[in-house]
Amino acid sequence: MQAEMNKSGSNREYRRERAADGRSVIHVIGTNRAENRAFIYLARHFRSKGLPVPEVYSVSDDEMEYTQEDLGDTLLWDVVKSEELLEKAIRGLVHIQREGAKGLDWSMCFPVPEFDRRSIFWDLNYFKYCFLKVTGVEIDEPRLEDDFETMADRLLNDDGLQVKGDEWGFMYRDFQARNVMIKNGEPYYIDFQGGRRGPVYYDLASFLWQAKAHYSKELRHRLLEAYIDESGMCFDRERLMHFVLFRTLQVLGAYGYRGLIERKEHFIESIPFAKENMRELFRENEYLRRDYPYLYAISDNI
Repeated sequence: MQAEMNKSGSNREYRRERAADGRSVIHVIGTNRAENRAFIYLARHFRSKGLPVPEVYSVSDDEMEYTQEDLGDTLLWDVVKSEELLEKAIRGLVHIQREGAKGLDWSMCFPVPEFDRRSIFWDLNYFKYCFLKVTGVEIDEPRLEDDFETMADRLLNDDGLQVKGDEWGFMYRDFQARNVMIKNGEPYYIDFQGGRRGPVYYDLASFLWQAKAHYSKELRHRLLEAYIDESGMCFDRERLMHFVLFRTLQVLGAYGYRGLIERKEHFIESIPFAKENMRELFRENEYLRRDYPYLYAISDNI
């Protein structure tokens, strides 16, 4: 028996099936061999480190299909009011980022092995072409590009040289409540196939400022403190906010593409929350208004 599952923002197909031994498994049909290969490699690598990710049972010869452990149907998103589970998830992120990075073959990551200036501009252009231009916002391209250049400098620590050490590890890239499942009261991590070597701040920005989750400032603070406690790192909160703005622009691009172009309702519904996140960031952080004057100028009109 097969049951097709919700694909959400992905073009992959997921089907719940009964294996020969009677256990329930998830059969995945991918659309990109390199992306499939990245997920399979990362899942097996993380499992070898004792990290809570689904086990991959079998892979087709052409690597376009595979079966994996069935973790059930409960997403962290479904129980997002449980602060205990949110804290467990964000503490677990520390171990994905750190233990997961140990011995990892970064060349297996998709589509690039490391967060760099080029990948920053991919996401910024996603915002420009799939959100601003799709929604018909009139833009001054030179001024917008000036802000983009400044943002790339800030994310790569001003001089264009990536900061390593505690700030860098496995960057999940799409770490949010829909990509964490709850099984037997514990978080399991999924959809990490776009991960790469990069700054840990990005994942915190993705999770704590997930647009439609709309966490309160108090909850964000508590979860951030839990992450700092678990990691023990010397944390730069101002640096985090640059990543929050960057991630907000990236998700607006994604919502524009998946929602306004592909007409997927969930993404259309999320757009107002992401826009308000952007406006709030500028209202509350003078250094963001200073560093990105053009983005600030258009934030109330997007």
